[in-house]
Amino acid sequence: MREAVIVSAARTPIGKAYRGAFNNLESPSMASVAVKAAVDRSGIDPKEVDDCIMGAAIQQGTQGFNLGRQVAMASGLPVSVAGMTIDRQCSSGLMTIATGAKHIINDNAPITIAGGCESISLVQNEHMNSHRIGDPLTIKNAPMIHMPMLDTAETVAKRYNISREAQDEYAVASQERTADAQVRGAFDNEIVPVTAIKMIMNKETGEVTKEEVTLTKDEGNRPGTTIENLANLKPVRNDGTITAGNASQLSDGAAAVVMMDGKLAEQRNIEPLGIYRGMAVAGCEPDEMGIGPVFAIPKLLERNNLYGRYWFVGVK
Repeated sequence: MREAVIVSAARTPIGKAYRGAFNNLESPSMASVAVKAAVDRSGIDPKEVDDCIMGAAIQQGTQGFNLGRQVAMASGLPVSVAGMTIDRQCSSGLMTIATGAKHIINDNAPITIAGGCESISLVQNEHMNSHRIGDPLTIKNAPMIHMPMLDTAETVAKRYNISREAQDEYAVASQERTADAQVRGAFDNEIVPVTAIKMIMNKETGEVTKEEVTLTKDEGNRPGTTIENLANLKPVRNDGTITAGNASQLSDGAAAVVMMDGKLAEQRNIEPLGIYRGMAVAGCEPDEMGIGPVFAIPKLLERNNLYGRYWFVGVK
C-alpha cells in the first residue's frame, strides 16, 4: 500500500489581526511565503507538484475564488499545478493534509502541497459580506448554528465544568511555554520571515500611515502574564468566564507542507518529518463547537488500534 509522507514544512510568523504586521497583506501573497519555503526545503522540482490545497475559514475577498490556485500562482508554481480550497472552519488546514495524503495514496499523485491561510484583518471586517447569511431551514433544525465562538466557549465551560481559574491557569501556562520556546529558538527553523507594508492608524487623529516591517517571530505573546493579572480582568459576558486574557487572539498567518509518496521519498533519501496514518471527524451540538476534537480524537485512535495508549495531553 502506498504511503503519504510529509517531507518539508514552513510557516509565516503569526501576526496580530488588525494591528499586526500583516494587516495589509493579501492572503495569496502571505501564503506564498510559506509555500515557496516548503518547496525549497523539500528539494523537489515544482513541476512535480500535482495539487496545491489550501484551507481557509472565511473564503471571500482576498481569500475568495479558489485560494489554493491563487496561492499556487503567487508562489510561482507552474500553471500545470492545480489548486483547491477547503472550508472546515478551524480545521480547514488540517483537512488539506488529509486530502493531499489521499491524493497520493488513492490517486497515485507523486507530490502535493497542503496548507492553511487566514487573514482576519482583510476578511473579517466592515466589508465582510453577511447578506442572507442565515438560512431559515438550517436555523430551524439547528438554532445555534451561527452562535459566535465566544458563546460556544461559554457553553463548553458551563457544560463540562471548566472553571474560570482553570482557564486562567491554562492561559498563563500557554504564555509561559510560548515565551520559553521563543527564547530557546524552538520555532526558528519553521518560521520564514515576512516583509510587508503595515497600516498604522493614529488613535487620536485617525490618520493612517504605512510602514515597511519584517516580522521574524510570532506577535501577541505576553511573557509577563500572571494569574493575578488575569483574575482582575472582567469577563466579556456578565455571567461568563471568558476574558480577553484567557481567550485566543485573532491572528493573520499561513503555513504549508510538501507531501510525497513514501517510496519516492525513500528513493531520494529524504527523511520524512511525518507519515500520514489517518483522520477522523465528529459532529457535536452547534452550541458547544469547541468540544469537537474530544469526540474526533478517540475515534481516530480506535480506528488505528491506539485507543487507551495515547489520549490526554496535560498542561505541563
